[in-house]
Amino acid sequence: MIWKRYLLYLLRWQLSTPILAPIISIFKHSSSIFGTKEDWIGAIVANLIGGLIFFWVDRFIFNSDKLGPVWNVKEEVKCVDCGKIARGYRLVKTKKYDKTESVPEFRCEACSIKKSHELKDKGKI
Repeated sequence: MIWKRYLLYLLRWQLSTPILAPIISIFKHSSSIFGTKEDWIGAIVANLIGGLIFFWVDRFIFNSDKLGPVWNVKEEVKCVDCGKIARGYRLVKTKKYDKTESVPEFRCEACSIKKSHELKDKGKI
């Protein structure tokens, strides 16, 4: 599963190539505003290297509880506590709390705050 995401991430990085190649061309004062073949190859290689490196950096930033709690937020969900349809919040992971493998339970803002206080009182966050 992670390899599919990795491949999609690398493809996403390549989407910036049509922007990067002409910028390289402009800064090196090429004769063509669209860039030379070398500009395009350089942009593709740079984006491949960037994607190979930053996939892991971004994964750490967005999924690590070392930088603070990891939350999911979704619009228009039914709160599991009060049944209200609203923006839903789900605490996924902290140092002492991990619900990454459980069925997601989203709560409205009020119920999420209440649940957070309960977890804090139990020493989980």
